[in-house]
Amino acid sequence: MSKIHILGIAGTFMGGVAALARELGHQVEGSDQAVYPPMSTQLENLGITLSQGYLPDNISDDCDEIVIGNALSRGNPAVEAVLDQGRRYISGAQWLSEQVLPGRDTLAVAGTHGKTTTTTILAFLLQAAGREPGFLIGGVAEDFGVSARLGRKLLPEGEGNKASTPADRPLFVVEADEYDTAFFDKRSKFVHYRPLVAILNNLEFDHADIFQDVAAIQRQFHHLVRTVPGRGRLIVNGEDRHLAEVLAMGCWTPVERFGFDPSLEWSARLIQQDGSAFAVLHRGAEIATVQWSLLGRHNVLNGLAALAAANAVGVDVASVAPALARFHSVKRRMEVIGQAQGVTIYDDFAHHPTAIHTTLEGLRAKVGDARIVVAMEPRSNSMRLGAHSDALAPSLDIANAVVFLARPELPWDAAKVIAAVRGDAQAVADTDALLAQLGSVVRDGDHVVFMSNGGFDGAPRRFLAQLQG
Repeated sequence: MSKIHILGIAGTFMGGVAALARELGHQVEGSDQAVYPPMSTQLENLGITLSQGYLPDNISDDCDEIVIGNALSRGNPAVEAVLDQGRRYISGAQWLSEQVLPGRDTLAVAGTHGKTTTTTILAFLLQAAGREPGFLIGGVAEDFGVSARLGRKLLPEGEGNKASTPADRPLFVVEADEYDTAFFDKRSKFVHYRPLVAILNNLEFDHADIFQDVAAIQRQFHHLVRTVPGRGRLIVNGEDRHLAEVLAMGCWTPVERFGFDPSLEWSARLIQQDGSAFAVLHRGAEIATVQWSLLGRHNVLNGLAALAAANAVGVDVASVAPALARFHSVKRRMEVIGQAQGVTIYDDFAHHPTAIHTTLEGLRAKVGDARIVVAMEPRSNSMRLGAHSDALAPSLDIANAVVFLARPELPWDAAKVIAAVRGDAQAVADTDALLAQLGSVVRDGDHVVFMSNGGFDGAPRRFLAQLQG
């Protein structure tokens, strides 16, 4: 086994790569600029040496290979040192495709929204069916306690991995991101995975830093579709016109569509309007009922897609659907941090107006007339570039009050967004001011949702401590 250094190791994907490399027996070290839970906790539990900052000296001289995350670009001191020294380097997605996926049937979960949750649901269902899947999830799955694992061991070489029955094949579930692979490989990460089953959850414009428009993203999804074999399956949101256009570009694999329309191969009928209970229909026949802790129509679709994908690899949906009553989702997906002074605090990984709206819609269906207060940090590259600024205020319409973190370096004027928010809205320049403003806004019975795809300076737990204090 070799020694590897992972640049960008605290990212959700690269942290998963680190966990898999460690399980394979490699010696792993890494470095990153921003380190925060839950990935920092996972790395600490794995005993992986972590260096702060991208300094060339942080990479040990005896490393055999450098795995480079897509957050790093030319001009980064560590990247320049790797290139100047002629060291062996590889992207995380290619490392996964070469070191983990061979010999396993891969199930890939793609889409603008819901990838992490759907990947976790699918891994959970396969585990409930006794399939012991491996997985790489862009977050820490509460039911597994980790973001990645190898799963069922491969058969020894020559003992028939290819000849084994589908139910015996080792499975690997991967969150399939459309973001580019690395500074030296501008293809989407998911083209490396060559899945047997691919879920296409939805498709909207995002990642404005690398994609010019929706058509550019559709082209990458089409590249993914091209890699799915004829013996495989495409599980596609049947109510998404952008995905329909992707399939119209060419498709060579059986397709099963899902949605709320009962004419689709897989459909859901809401039993509870908040999405906490729904019936599962396959080709119009009701085959199972799901009761779980997740909320919102978007999560019903996530669950439906995962059930359809599990079925595609031989799992009996009726037998595993009841297990979802025990499902706990992923950290930072409407994760309840705690309660104090009658206020419930949530931490949510938000990055796109559609996801913000559907998340708040699900919470509203649960809490009724109770006040919802949102603390929002526009942190994703698309958010910072202002690509979603026009849609941001409408996505917050359900909230009663919004405190918006408009850091001085934000390159667009947040005042327009604040003025357009339907509820009470305030903009502040730093996290301390945000916490102070929240303290003056919230009252007994409120639900406070912190929305950011970054660390948010630990604001959710700091606010809980502030209320407790």
